[in-house]
Amino acid sequence: MSLTRRATIGAALSLGMSFGLTGPARASPRRVVSLNPCLDTILVHVADRAQIAALSHYARERHGSTIADVARTLPMTYESAEEIISLAPDLVLASQHSAAATRGALARLKIDVATFGVPNTVDESLAQIGEVARLVGRPERGAALTARIQSELAACAPAPGQRPIRALVFQARGLAAGEGTLVDEMMRRTGFENVAARYGINFWGTVQLERLIADPPELLLTGAPQQGATTWSERLMSHPALARVAPRMRRGVFPEPCLYCGGPVLLQTAAALARARTDFWSNP
Repeated sequence: MSLTRRATIGAALSLGMSFGLTGPARASPRRVVSLNPCLDTILVHVADRAQIAALSHYARERHGSTIADVARTLPMTYESAEEIISLAPDLVLASQHSAAATRGALARLKIDVATFGVPNTVDESLAQIGEVARLVGRPERGAALTARIQSELAACAPAPGQRPIRALVFQARGLAAGEGTLVDEMMRRTGFENVAARYGINFWGTVQLERLIADPPELLLTGAPQQGATTWSERLMSHPALARVAPRMRRGVFPEPCLYCGGPVLLQTAAALARARTDFWSNP
């Protein structure tokens, strides 16, 4: 730990700083810091702008965030304890994967931290929206956002009797989403059969090129190409060996930001999958 960081944390400890609220009654927090890109997205949708003291730096990354434009107009942190302390938050939203050292420092300072897991179902994701909205004192916005998502899911469902498309969602860094993931449930809700298990994928895993060639899905869903970026999946799709299976495997677009988060991102995920399904059946 740097001397500056030690000095910042040490000074706060010596002064007995505490930004958390105690007691049974709790006012809406005035300064909220988020340390996780998925929580960033929920916070932007349910909180007042004036309540947002900072988002994580990941929220600004256009290839992985659905709120990059908004995030670039708000303060950010790199998840260090001294940054967060200097912002004087009365609530910090963290994930189980947030830096343990930072969470430990905030706990010692008695800064109010709400820690969330990673939702793997739509229900868990909607519950997370409700909890974040409650914590920031805007439960009605959480309820309205949940209703929007449920309406979009209903609108993006396949026609009754339409057979599922055998498909694989392929992440830019070579990972595929398998059974038990939020992506898997979203595929099933929008008219797809996730064939990740055919390649030995449980939850998340890597699909080898040879296996994909030997047993291609009907539809391979990959991220939209990013300008100036060459991802593993983009190189895979241009591999000469795939030319001979092209007639048996088509490609659809599944935006990369939709792979990472639930919450409000489910609106884009449902719409993207519905478009891919429509394109598949419209262009046999």
